[in-house]
Parts: sequence; structure tokens; C-alpha cells
Amino acid sequence: MAYTELDFCSSHQSFEGSFNIRLEESSATDLLAVSEVSTSAAYNSCSIPKPPPLPVKAHVRAKLPHRLSGYSYVPKETKDIWVKLFEEGYRADVHVITDNKAIILAHSSVLGIASPVLRSILNQAKVKDGIRCIKIPGVPFEAVRAFVRFIYSSCYKQDEMENFVLHLLVLSHTFSVPSLKKVCVKSLEQALLTTENVVDVLQLARECDAPRLSLFCVRLIINDFKTVSMSEGWKVMKQADPSLEQELLGLVVEADSQKQERLKNMEERKIYLQLYEAMEALLHICRDGCRTIGPRDKVLKGSQTACGFSACKGIESLVRHFSTCKTRVPGGCSHCKRMWQLLELHSRMCSESDACKVPLCRHFKEKIQNQSKKEETKWKLLVSKVTAAKRMPKTLAAWKGSSEV
Repeated sequence: MAYTELDFCSSHQSFEGSFNIRLEESSATDLLAVSEVSTSAAYNSCSIPKPPPLPVKAHVRAKLPHRLSGYSYVPKETKDIWVKLFEEGYRADVHVITDNKAIILAHSSVLGIASPVLRSILNQAKVKDGIRCIKIPGVPFEAVRAFVRFIYSSCYKQDEMENFVLHLLVLSHTFSVPSLKKVCVKSLEQALLTTENVVDVLQLARECDAPRLSLFCVRLIINDFKTVSMSEGWKVMKQADPSLEQELLGLVVEADSQKQERLKNMEERKIYLQLYEAMEALLHICRDGCRTIGPRDKVLKGSQTACGFSACKGIESLVRHFSTCKTRVPGGCSHCKRMWQLLELHSRMCSESDACKVPLCRHFKEKIQNQSKKEETKWKLLVSKVTAAKRMPKTLAAWKGSSEV
């Protein structure tokens, strides 16, 4: 066994002052007085040893906690002893009987300490020739043996866990062995939960009070409902528990509706973001100029220079078309109609009165005064959503970029 070595320091007495003994021949009153000791001349003439030197550093006892909190280590040798005790059944006083009449040797003290349910059963069991017999029906012999071995050593074999994880989950819940239950739930969540057994696991998880495992099962059913609905477990569940089927179908429909709503909102936000970028690109072209298009008083950068505005190229094409189109009136050309809408949207977002260089900005601001309240409300709503697109999370921007590729 491995031992933890702890160093203890002995405590030494420390003295704040030194023994400074001073002897003077002229004054006997200054001598060190000792009760019941003669102060004769012979005594005064004797040599007195020098006091020992003061300790250089006082030693303090190390402060140790009453117990090592959070420290747990079980060496392999100890586990092997418990496994050997289980396999050999040395001085066993319990027979665990399974469905095939097979007997597993065990010790009442070990079973009783690990499981309060088994303790109660053992207390009620009759003793014959010093042996108590208990039955665990409905479970394969290999699963019961793995269950009892885990009680002894807290160990399990991987192949047994894969083959009998559902049986071990039921046994751990029935006999109140939370450590084994935790291992079974973790194994299912991380590796053993599949579309074939998810329906069975869901029913057992609800029976065994494992809410986290139930949530994992429901999520898997919703995410891959088509495959799960073709499994044998789903078909059996439809016949045995129709109410559970209706509940799961309702959850699938609800999840699908929420997914469609999220996609719709994402698509709307993507459009508002594109409009906001179009407003920035339009202002950039009309105020600063970009590559081959811009105001007359600006020096253009040339076609080889990259532009930092993503919507600039599209807005440039619209502006060029708008300046040369013969059917520029609204409704006559779809491209010109889109340009009119962008110009009006800019005018509603623009805070400059007369200094704005975007064409028709002032014209649309004057036109606003003659619009109906319904039309005004519609534009205000659009402006608020386009402005809010500026504060859009980066994740949405990344999704937008990937959808455009």
C-alpha cells in the first residue's frame, strides 16, 4: 500500500531574553539569589558556566488539517484483494441465486454496507447452516455477477458494461447503489446510446429517476426522428405505451416549429444586415468615392484597389444602371425601383439636413411630410430593424457569410 509521508516538527521553547549573570566583588546584593543556597566566599569564588546561545530560529509546529479533505486513492493491490475476496468467496455467508439457479457467493456485511435495500432483504432472510439465500430474478446471471463484483471493488469490465448496461442501470436503481448508477448513466450518455436503443433507454431512465439521461434520449429522438421511428423499440413502444408516443410526437413537432421560426428570424436579420451594409456602401460611394465611381470633386482609387465595403460592388452596379436607364420611373424597372427604395431608406436614416451628398436625399425628406400615418409607421419599423442589424452578433454574421458562399 502507498502511504502519505508527513513531516512533523518538534516545538522548542524560545526565550525572549538572555541570562546575563553579572558578578561584582564590591556588592553582594547584585548576585543572583537562589533560595536555600549558601552565599559563602567559597561559593562566590567558584566558576559559573556561560549560558547556552540563544536559538537562531524558533521552530513552530506545523499546522495540519484534522483530515485530508478531497483525498482519495485506492491502490491496485487493494482492489485486487476485494476482487479475490469476491471470486473465491472466502467465508461467504450469502448465496445470491439467479434465474438459472446459479449461485453467486457473497458476504452479508459487504452487501449490507453497500446497499440499504440488500441490508433489509438480508435481515429478513432465513439463515440455514449459516447461509442466507436471496434471489435476484429477471436479470441474466452475467449481469448479476457484474453487479455484485462492482459492490466489492467498484470495478467493471468494459464488455460487460456494453452488453448489460440497461440491466445494471435497473439493478443500481432497485438496490440503491448510486455509484454504479452514475457509471451506467455516464456510459450511456457518452457512448452506448444509439438510435436502436434510445426508446428503451428513455423508458428506463424515467423509471430509474435519471432526468439527465432522459433529456439526452429526447434530444436524440428529436434530432434523428426518422431513424428512431423505424427502430424496433419505437414499434414496441407504440403498442405498449401510446401516450408516450403522442408525447414524443408533440415534442418533435414543437422542435420543428421552433427550428423553422429560428431560420425565419435568421433570414430576416440577414436581409436587414444586407440593407444596413447597402446604406453604408451608398454613403461611401456618394461621399468618398470608390475605385471607378464617386463624386466629381474626389480622386478615384482605381479598379485595382480593394474596397472594404462588402456591398459596394452591388450598389455601384445599381447606381450605374440608374444613371443610364431610360425607364427610370418607379415601377417601370425592377432595378430602378430597388434603387428608389434604397434612396428613400437612406433619407429616413440620414441625420444631415442639407449637407448630404446622396442624390435625392432632400427630395425624399420633403416627401415624408405628405405620407400617410400607416406608410410612416411601416418605414419607421424598417429603419429600426436595419439600425438594429448593426448590433447583430458575430455568429449571425458568420452564418450570413457561409450562406452566401
